[in-house]
Parts: sequence; structure tokens; C-alpha cells
Amino acid sequence: MNLDQMTPLEIVTAMNREDRKVPEAVEKCLPQIAELVSAVEKAFMEGGRLFYMGAGTSGRLGVLDASECPPTYGVPAEMVVGLIAGGDIALRNPVEGAEDDRTLGRKDLEERNLTAKDVVVGIAASGRTPYVLGGFEYAKSLGCVTAAVSCNVGSAIGQAADIAIEAEVGPEVLTGSTRLKSGTAQKMILNMITTASMVRIGKAYQNLMIDVVQSNEKLHTRAENIAMDATGVSREEARRAIDEAGGSVKLAVTMLLAECDVETARGLLEKSRGHVREAIQSISRR
Repeated sequence: MNLDQMTPLEIVTAMNREDRKVPEAVEKCLPQIAELVSAVEKAFMEGGRLFYMGAGTSGRLGVLDASECPPTYGVPAEMVVGLIAGGDIALRNPVEGAEDDRTLGRKDLEERNLTAKDVVVGIAASGRTPYVLGGFEYAKSLGCVTAAVSCNVGSAIGQAADIAIEAEVGPEVLTGSTRLKSGTAQKMILNMITTASMVRIGKAYQNLMIDVVQSNEKLHTRAENIAMDATGVSREEARRAIDEAGGSVKLAVTMLLAECDVETARGLLEKSRGHVREAIQSISRR
């Protein structure tokens, strides 16, 4: 209650103290998060997509997580889709009444040709955003798996979803500012959803980003580092293999570990559905 009388150090100390509660709140939700990861993995393996939808901070966090997936995992932009009430303009500027419009949630999903194969994750700190509830109503009518990420136990979106992930982080230091602990909890949960799902479908070997897209100089170096870490070869050998593989780190690593040519490595990966470890193990079983 005396936030406005605190020194800068006292304010940030109070915030830091509250932030420590976030991982504990998320930890209580791990079984539900894992259940959602399994549903998303299944969707991806069957050609389905993951949709995030929310308003304000929640919507922005969904768009952020979705936008990081193509460069990190080499997946198409449409595989993980972030929808924010009011459209892209709402990323920077509030759009009057957008989050209160249930029909807008349905419309945004309809425009992206939602199918029963897709998973729809609604994000709302309060757990009652009409935009999300409208999207859920449409998604469920098609037979989609739905999941809610909120910070209120027994939330409206949690009750409407197949999977309810409700991280109760407690009151914010600045009352009602859900971009603080609530936003941090949501970000942590979204990190888990996409990271675990992508790992499960073969987008990592060991703990390495095996499908990283080399879109700049930093990522060219990272690709070489990944190949070196995975196989123990020199930087020159790593770069040569990556170039031979047409820029695919995954293909290059498979070639190096299996000691085979590009086409053989490609065949091994096809049989293992993109899992490098399984591709390599299939060689040793022959």
C-alpha cells in the first residue's frame, strides 16, 4: 500500500520478492502443461497447428512465442499462430472493445480455416476474456482440443477448456497490472508448451536446436557450433557438411554421425520422422 513512498531499491526489491512466487505457481500446473504438450505433439504429427489467442498482454505473449518458432525450429510460420484481439495493430496500440467481442474470437479462427486437427490455447490472466471464450466455443464445435492458460483458479476459460492451466500467482505489486507476475507466469508456460512439443517431434538432438534457420551471421555460427557439439568435428568440417546438406544442420549432423552421404541421411531421417537419435540408432541396429 505504500508503493508510492518507496525508494527505487525498495520498489524493485518488492517486485523481486513477488516474482519468486511465479515458478512455484507454475510448478503446481506441470501435469496439465504436460497433458497439453502431448496434445500439441499429436496435432503436429498429424499435420495440425497450435493457435494461441488472447487480448492485451496475454495476446502479445502468444504472438511472441509463435513468432519465435520458425527461426528456432525451422517450422512454417502457420504451424504456430498467435492471435491477438484487434489484430496486429493491437500489438502496439489498444483496440477499443476488441477483447469484449466474442464473435471476433470465432471470426479470427474461421479466417485461418481452423480444423479439428488443431489445438487452440486461450490466454487470459483474469480467465474471463470474451474474445477467448468466443474462440473456444467455435473450436469446440469443430472438435479441437482446447486449453486455457490463466492466473485464476476456477476461471471461466478454464471451465470452458478441455485442459485448464491455472497458475495462481497472487496479487500484483501494482494492483491489476497483469503484465507483471501474471505475464511472467504465462510466458514461462508458453515457453514450456512450444519447447517441449518441438523437442518431442524431433526438433532437437540432445539439447541442441538441430533445425535452427541460418538467417543471419550469428545463426550461421550457431549452426556450426551445433554441428560441432553434436559430432565433435572441426568448424571447417561442420561448415562443409552443412553446405553439402543444403544448409540443414539436422541433415549435416545425421550425415556426420552415420558416416553416410546426403541421400542416405535424408532417408534415415524420413524413416525416423525427423528424429536424429532414432536415425543414428537405426544404423547401429543393422
